[in-house]
Amino acid sequence: MSFLSETLSRVKPSPTIAVTTLAGELKAAGKDVIGLGAGEPDFDTPENIKAAGIAAINAGKTKYTAPDGIPELKQAICDKFQRENGLDYTPQQVSVGTGGKQILYNALMATLNPGDEVVIPAPYWVSYPDMVLLAGGTPVIAPATLENNFKITPADLEAAITPKTKWLIFNSPSNPTGAGYSRDELKGLTDVLLRHPHVWVMTDDMYEHLAYDGFEFCTPAQIEPALYDRTLTCNGVSKAYAMTGWRIGYAAGPVELIAAMRKIQSQSTSNPCSISQWAAIEALNGPQDFLTTNNAVFKRRRDLVVSMLSEIPGVTCPVPEGAFYVYPSIAGLIGKTTPSGVTIDNDETFSRALLEETGVAVVFGAAFGLSPNFRVSYATSDEALRTACERIQAFCAKLT
Repeated sequence: MSFLSETLSRVKPSPTIAVTTLAGELKAAGKDVIGLGAGEPDFDTPENIKAAGIAAINAGKTKYTAPDGIPELKQAICDKFQRENGLDYTPQQVSVGTGGKQILYNALMATLNPGDEVVIPAPYWVSYPDMVLLAGGTPVIAPATLENNFKITPADLEAAITPKTKWLIFNSPSNPTGAGYSRDELKGLTDVLLRHPHVWVMTDDMYEHLAYDGFEFCTPAQIEPALYDRTLTCNGVSKAYAMTGWRIGYAAGPVELIAAMRKIQSQSTSNPCSISQWAAIEALNGPQDFLTTNNAVFKRRRDLVVSMLSEIPGVTCPVPEGAFYVYPSIAGLIGKTTPSGVTIDNDETFSRALLEETGVAVVFGAAFGLSPNFRVSYATSDEALRTACERIQAFCAKLT
């Protein structure tokens, strides 16, 4: 009998964290490595937000708080949802966790029973299926296509729903593709959900403020108010506010669900960091002008990466609407061989050979449920991105 839980056999470590760790190890060993695997802005946390954290320390706000967030932060979250999304929530409908991942995990743990299915559009963030498995549910993958810009259609969603479906996990703009659903596209999906009242919606809106070219963000309960009572609207301060290490995520939804999530959190991690909570209040309530400045930088980087990767024969690189990722297809490179004799038979082989031969670390597409692709995070300097893309171009040019 194994000492370890059988649950662990159903999940695997995060590939994105593995790539980032490997790149760091190679750098530490003196290798010239450019890591494009981490989904983390290279910007520093804005000064006013850091100052709020420091002020909280100096004011002695370093004790335990309520398990799922202080009242002041919950109110700031309610104000944010009303101001930016037209959604009315009360503090009793809000849960604050240690990052967005915990919020999603708590909700799945609080609701899934063996046999329950969760529809996950692919490409997906690597953690969605494994969190469902850890919670005892069954992931049901609804593949999108390159031709549809990595977005599922109403027919795709309809085909994935069964009587056992409990949740749809919805992420727009998306990690890993950056694809964003327009209002009309999202309305097509919500119309399907209206026909299946047993299906709840878990939205991951973490990249809400990272949108380009006039793309207008929208979230399901905003598009279809009839879904309000079966939607958990999830967000956080990690990406847009460059607060990844502060670890604050949040969600709003029906009181009964939030209470169940609170129970999970009270017996696992308990409260998020008190200091981070006060900093998050400033993030949500304070000046937002830096978002426009940062987005202009991200858009420039996106355009640089898309243009350089699109020059490579055999590579197709769609232009994403948001987030800070591109998800190029390498369908035209499958079957080719590197100068060292490695046959590119899938995207994992491609990514491994790219790292070994050029020092560029990307994440292979199979980790996100759709191949043959790889993900590039352009949340790093223009210089690093240009050099990395030049190396990718040279690597692909040598394939025969």
